[in-house]
Amino acid sequence: MSDIAFYRRSKKGINIDISNRCPLECMRCQRQTNFTLEGRKVYGRDATMDEIRKLSDYFSSFNFCGQLSDPVHHPKFVEILEYLYNKDIQVTVHNASSAKSKSWYVQAFKAHPKAKWIFAIDGLPEESNMYRVNQDGKKLYEVMLEAKKHLKQTPSWQFIVFSYNEHNLEKAKQMAIDEGLMFIVLHSSRWMGEDDPLRPQSKEYNLGYKGYVRPNVR
Repeated sequence: MSDIAFYRRSKKGINIDISNRCPLECMRCQRQTNFTLEGRKVYGRDATMDEIRKLSDYFSSFNFCGQLSDPVHHPKFVEILEYLYNKDIQVTVHNASSAKSKSWYVQAFKAHPKAKWIFAIDGLPEESNMYRVNQDGKKLYEVMLEAKKHLKQTPSWQFIVFSYNEHNLEKAKQMAIDEGLMFIVLHSSRWMGEDDPLRPQSKEYNLGYKGYVRPNVR
């Protein structure tokens, strides 16, 4: 299984990058800092269905991360989700790319309705592409709302605090509460020094802290 990045989370869970595909150009992502800006091609390849089947024999939960890729761009991701659902494997999907069609997302949600989806929209939807270059934040926000119709778990809005969005954090949080979404706040530590233009002015947002806001239960 060379060239597939995966990390054992526990005896029952695995954290895995299943491809090397992603159309985003996030400025502090390893794809940019360790590869593109160095003139290197992002390593890796698509995991095969046979590899997914073998891993599912040993792990009861899969966390599809986005360290070097976005899992939605694996050419057989819907098939993977369906296979894991039929084996009663728990799944978490981290998604930032908005390039897939809305109809594709509906197929993916229906393939594994028990999956937990975390959508990375850093700022209000209309400003998220200031960091997530090539992301259509408005579209992904609409996809996140659509997910509520098909998933058994409440989808999550993940918000990394940057200088351009820190003043909108509370507004975004209220939007998530109003829509019945989980809201995850990430305080990054990936700064390129004190004068990094992406670094928030507020010191409380410069730590590797993560907070959650649960929707009101009515």
